[in-house]
Amino acid sequence: MRIAVTYDKETKEVFQHFGHTQYIKIYDINDKQITSETIIDVAENGHGAIATLLKNNNVDELICGGIGSGAIETLKKLNIKFYGGVVGKADEVVDALLHDALEYKDNVTCTRPRRRRS
Repeated sequence: MRIAVTYDKETKEVFQHFGHTQYIKIYDINDKQITSETIIDVAENGHGAIATLLKNNNVDELICGGIGSGAIETLKKLNIKFYGGVVGKADEVVDALLHDALEYKDNVTCTRPRRRRS
């Protein structure tokens, strides 16, 4: 299984705006254990481009902060399960998901980005 997290490289936390994330951290999982980690630089903004990037990297599940309805629909069409409204360190939230302890919001909404790509 592959789990991706919208990633803030400076703070190592879940980035809080799906469509504006600069990095995605991907975790390969086997028997509820992280077997490898990769950070990918997101070349294009926008939920469609990022969702396609996730699909092209064989991501099964996504952990993110704020996410809009368009992105949610795109992820559903691509069969990528997501957990929105998550805050915290990326490694810790993945561990929480693996141990059925992840706190997320079923009715997550988009939030203002903390920084914009230039």
